[in-house]
Amino acid sequence: MAKKVKIVSPAAGKVLALSATNDEVFSTGMMGEGFGLEPVSEKVVAPVSGKITMVADSKHAVGITTKEGLEVLVHMGIDTVGLNGEPFDLAIQDGQEVKAGQALATMSLENIKLAGLETTIMVIITNSSDKLEGLDIEEGEVEAGKEVATAYVKAATKKNGKLDYDALADVIIDNVGGQENVNSLVHCITRLRFNLKDEGKAHDDVLKDTDGVIDVLHASGQYQVVIGNEVTNVFDAVMKKMPNLADAPAEDTAPVDDGRNPVSRAFGNLIGVITGSMSPVVGVIAASGIIKGLLALLTLPQLGALLDAKSTAYITVSAMADSAFYFLPVLVGFAAAKRLGGDPIVAAVIGGVLTYPQLVTWGKAFKGMFTIFGINFQFLNYTYSIFPMILAAWMAKKLGDWLKKVLPSYLQMIFNPLITVLVVSTITLVVTGPIIQGVANGIADFINWLVHSSGWVGGLVIGGFYQLLVIFGLHWGVVPLVAQQIAGSGESALNAIISVTMVSQGAAVLAVAIKSKKNDMKSLGIAAAISAFCGVTEPAIYGINLRYRKVFISGLIGSAVGGFVTGLMHGSMFGFTGSLIGFSSFFDLKHPSDLNSFYAFLISSALALVVSFVVTWVWGYSDDMAMGKKVEKKKRPGTV
Repeated sequence: MAKKVKIVSPAAGKVLALSATNDEVFSTGMMGEGFGLEPVSEKVVAPVSGKITMVADSKHAVGITTKEGLEVLVHMGIDTVGLNGEPFDLAIQDGQEVKAGQALATMSLENIKLAGLETTIMVIITNSSDKLEGLDIEEGEVEAGKEVATAYVKAATKKNGKLDYDALADVIIDNVGGQENVNSLVHCITRLRFNLKDEGKAHDDVLKDTDGVIDVLHASGQYQVVIGNEVTNVFDAVMKKMPNLADAPAEDTAPVDDGRNPVSRAFGNLIGVITGSMSPVVGVIAASGIIKGLLALLTLPQLGALLDAKSTAYITVSAMADSAFYFLPVLVGFAAAKRLGGDPIVAAVIGGVLTYPQLVTWGKAFKGMFTIFGINFQFLNYTYSIFPMILAAWMAKKLGDWLKKVLPSYLQMIFNPLITVLVVSTITLVVTGPIIQGVANGIADFINWLVHSSGWVGGLVIGGFYQLLVIFGLHWGVVPLVAQQIAGSGESALNAIISVTMVSQGAAVLAVAIKSKKNDMKSLGIAAAISAFCGVTEPAIYGINLRYRKVFISGLIGSAVGGFVTGLMHGSMFGFTGSLIGFSSFFDLKHPSDLNSFYAFLISSALALVVSFVVTWVWGYSDDMAMGKKVEKKKRPGTV
């Protein structure tokens, strides 16, 4: 549905159709659609609300850009550019925000007429072809500031059944505050994650009502635009329109008082950095996890060991699957540097140091480096690790920035990366790496133990409430812990419970799709269900489940049952990818004959699917229900 933008008269007088004006450039529509006005008063007001983006040196024309992206030109008089601004007195300046009806200028009608020129004011939408779907105008006598026209702004359209990504990208860029308001942009599986200079300049309501946008969230220090499965295509379209953003480092912005207490703000920033570091690599490690699971399946004795674990084919394919995990510090370092505004190549080289084969060999053997005051410093194995590299990327950013200030420009190219790589790599290998890796492994092992020990209680609680984290984007804080668990112990009991929560939300939205007689609900529901069964629940949650609260609750009930069974059977996962598509992650490569976790997956997933589907069908949804508004993120602790 097209957006409506109300346009008011820029002055008292008579509104004319554009074709009735006496300037061929305007009357033929060469400059865009609009209308003319024969003024009877000298006061000129803004016809729309927006930002002043152009003020002519001759003062005869002013440009205003609305939040919807309309570029509105107010041209005072015909051929008045040659008067060098003498008849005009402006009340605004470039960059100023104005409201419709607010004073723009005064124009001396007498002086314009004495110069033999016409006083007609033109109101033109100069980007009509790109943005305008239609324009309704009411001709006749009117007072200044009275509504005289309605512009219908194009929504993101579809071509051959697919979204027009370029049109959607324009809408998104305009409504996050424009290119100049964007520091950086990354995307995860379903969301565009903007780091904005000022989130107050973004227009949440416009974006939420845009076709192709599921929801908008302020979370983890980011402005998140939830797209769904098309996020990669939309991200590419946005980046194509902001090419400088791809190579430009994120700008440092001064901390703003956002109402949160320091602890809450620090936590939000930490989650934001972790998210920005992990979200670009989640896709490849998820794909790698599926490959590893399939390899485990093919080596099962119960299936006749179709593939020998020592064969050339197995080792080759295993290398393809393991590479993303083995070189995870390189990938995370690159992504973290992009998020922090550092040098991605330098961070990737530091990640390469941590995964250098000889150092990995020494790390597996805990080879000693040196001893100081009785303290033995040892090499550790950093393949599969995440947190040490994120801190290393931060240190590299800070040291690199400092070296830019103190080193002469002719030494920058070589000595900045040389010093940064040497210093940060040494600190990471000797000090921060062992500390962080030890703490991270300890936390991951503790959570694994806690989930295993709590059995059905932990499964019930985590299964019942985990998807609530997805609403706020906080589930990204759990992703590194799961990866750390799999890296350290080779399994994650927590991820096994998380997996069943994806199945249950998919089953709930599938029930809506099958039960509903509304074609749009069926198509959206089926697409969202497939996405959830492939491990991505946001399209289901934001598209339907949360907007019919009982559907979401039905999914939580099903996932609580599934989590209960997973915990009761002490199920665990040995790969990263969950939901139905991640079935192969429940086979244990180390103990291929032990199928307890796989059976736990089958039973818990089946129960979660059935319970969620039935509860949704019977209680959670009917076509008579009114769709609720998209859910707003609750305020964080400490906000006002």
